[in-house]
Amino acid sequence: MYGNYIKPLGDVLIAVLLLIIFSPLIVLISFLLSIQNNGSFLFLQQRPGLKGKPFKIIKFKTMRDVFDQSGQLLPDDLRITPLGSIVRKCSLDEVLQLINVLKGEMSIVGPRPLLMKYLLLYDDLQHKRHDVLPGITG
Repeated sequence: MYGNYIKPLGDVLIAVLLLIIFSPLIVLISFLLSIQNNGSFLFLQQRPGLKGKPFKIIKFKTMRDVFDQSGQLLPDDLRITPLGSIVRKCSLDEVLQLINVLKGEMSIVGPRPLLMKYLLLYDDLQHKRHDVLPGITG
């Protein structure tokens, strides 16, 4: 009963409440990051969710898309924006994951969704992390 009804309902209620509380800050950060990133303030990345099913995690885009001559992205420390650095230090880049919670792709508490490339490296015990929804906080 807890895992099927109470926890999902609690996750949605907490996500809605936090989105309302943080909405002025979300609007401000979105506006400022869109200026620094030429109109783009969202970072979407495919991550493994429940049962390893891929979903797109939503975060603030804290780094510019800057490439070298061969078309490879420059290192992170050369691409992070000044505002992006502050947003990351305060963990505000994670706030938009509350939308993933509302979509039923994530939970407030659960194992962090790692990158898709790690799925093939998991042993049986590590694969158990996908028996539950990934979480914003572990």
